[in-house]
Amino acid sequence: MGRPRGFDEAAVIRAAAQLFADRAYDGLSVDDLVTGLGVHRNSLYKTFGSKRGLYLAALRHCLDQDVAPLAERITAAPGRQEALRALSTADTGSGLDLLLLAAIERAPVDGEVAELVARGLAALDGAIAHTAGPDEDGATLIALALGLRVRVRSGALLVGTGTEGAGPATPPPAAPQPSG
Repeated sequence: MGRPRGFDEAAVIRAAAQLFADRAYDGLSVDDLVTGLGVHRNSLYKTFGSKRGLYLAALRHCLDQDVAPLAERITAAPGRQEALRALSTADTGSGLDLLLLAAIERAPVDGEVAELVARGLAALDGAIAHTAGPDEDGATLIALALGLRVRVRSGALLVGTGTEGAGPATPPPAAPQPSG
């Protein structure tokens, strides 16, 4: 019989989702994860198998805990404006950011990530489809909303808002510096 786990797996997955959403998969080393999550390397590997295993757990968490509830709120909206407002003002934690980064960075090279991204985007597309006009579909509206999220994240906000070139609203956390 092994020792009991010394950490809360769900809390580690939530924290990992935030780290991956802030810095992306390729922007984090296993050392960064160990430091940022406060778990031992061996515990991380024993529980998740690999950095990729932790990433997949974090992405699934975001889809289930952030994206799915957002899709439900969008579906429940009575009209297009309310649905777009629900999407644009959503506080999804790391959900939308991790979904965006997964779509851009990992889905093209990892089939399992691609399937999860497709599932998340399909949920959002379907949720907003009831508000689409005759010449639009849900995917177009979701693409617009996600594009705006990219602009906000990058600091390249909308022209004419007085925030052009203002830089990111919150700078990404600095990478831990290796000790000498």
